[in-house]
Amino acid sequence: MARLPKLPNLLERKIYKTGQTRGADDDQIFQNRVGRNSTVLIPFPVWVQIPALHTIKYENGFIVLVNPRDFFKVAKGDISAHGLEIGRNALVFYERRDEWLEFHPDKYGFKPPTSRIAPLGGQYVARIANTTAEADERINIGYTSTGLKGAGIRLYEYADTGALGTTRIQLEAVFWHAVDAVEKMRAAGMTEDQIRLRRAAVLDHAAKLGLLDYDQLVGARILNADREVVCPLCLEPISVAGFLSRLPQASGRERHDLTVTEINLFHIQELGYGVFNHRPYNLGWGHHHCNVVCKDSGIHPTLEWMASVMRRNGMLN
Repeated sequence: MARLPKLPNLLERKIYKTGQTRGADDDQIFQNRVGRNSTVLIPFPVWVQIPALHTIKYENGFIVLVNPRDFFKVAKGDISAHGLEIGRNALVFYERRDEWLEFHPDKYGFKPPTSRIAPLGGQYVARIANTTAEADERINIGYTSTGLKGAGIRLYEYADTGALGTTRIQLEAVFWHAVDAVEKMRAAGMTEDQIRLRRAAVLDHAAKLGLLDYDQLVGARILNADREVVCPLCLEPISVAGFLSRLPQASGRERHDLTVTEINLFHIQELGYGVFNHRPYNLGWGHHHCNVVCKDSGIHPTLEWMASVMRRNGMLN
C-alpha cells in the first residue's frame, strides 16, 4: 500500500501496540511489551495435554517450562518421551522455595540460560517471591539482564507475522467505522483530503484482503447492524474521542506513567491455551472498563454473570 497521510500519534501507537503482548514486571518470567511473534513459553502440563502444540512452527522458537518436582520426581530427569530436552527446548522452572531447597540447581550442575534459542546455554530459571522470613529473599535467576530480560511470552498471546499485519489493517478499517471518525480526526489535525485519502485506501486494502465481511464483523459484535464500531461487551457505539484521551485518574492516586486510554483492544473470543485468538474477525475496540470486567472469562459468560448480579439486586426479572 502506498505511503498514506499519518494518523495522530496516539492512535497510530495504539494500533501498532495491538501486535504486542501485555506487560510483565521483573518478578515474572515473561517479557514486557514485546511482539506477539516472540519466543513462546509453554507450561509442561499444557505441552503434554495438547499434542497439537508440538507441530506449530513458532517464528522465534519455544521453551517448555518444567516444574522441578515433575522433572526430578515424576519424569526422573528424562522428558525425551515428550520430545523435550533440558537446555535445548525446555528449562526447569523454580517458583516455590521448598522446591528450590529440595531440588537446588547446584546439586545437578545446572546453570542459568544465556539464550532464548536452542541451545539455551543453561538448564534452569527461577522466579521465587520473597516472604516475611528474614532469610527468604526474592530469587530471580535467568533472563534478568538488560538485553535478555524475560524468557518469552505467554503461549496464548502468540500470533505470527502474517496475523499481526492483517489484524492491524482490519483494526484500522474498523476504526474508520466509528460514528464520529471524520469529525474527530479533523479536530486531531488531519485535513479533509488526508482523511478521505487514508480512509478510502485503508478500507479498500482491507476489502481486497477479505477483512471487510460485514456479516462477520456484525456477528462478532465488532460492528452493529448500522456498521458502527461498538464495544463488544456493552454494545455502545464508540466515539473516536476515546482513542485519543487518557483515562482520568483518581485524586491522590495519580501516576505520571499511566498510558491507558478509554478505548482498548478487545478479544471477542478470549485468549486461552490451545487456541490462537489474536486473529482477524476476533479483534475489536472496546471500553477499558468493559475489558477489565470481561478479563479472560469471555463475553457471554461475563454477560451471564452480570445478569445474575442484576437479578440479585432486583433490577432484572
